[in-house]
Amino acid sequence: MKALNILNRFKKDEDGAVTVDWVVLTAAVVGLGIVVMAAIRPAVSGLSTNIAGTITGAAN
Repeated sequence: MKALNILNRFKKDEDGAVTVDWVVLTAAVVGLGIVVMAAIRPAVSGLSTNIAGTITGAAN
């Protein structure tokens, strides 16, 4: 009878489900961050090249 009670408590426990939800949400946020970085990388690279050219021109 004690084993049956332990099994019923285990079946009703939802801590694992909450953990899975957090893992999925975290993966979605990381994936979104990667997509955003891929989208803005060319613009940032071009801007840094322009800034480097301006600094070089001002130094001469």
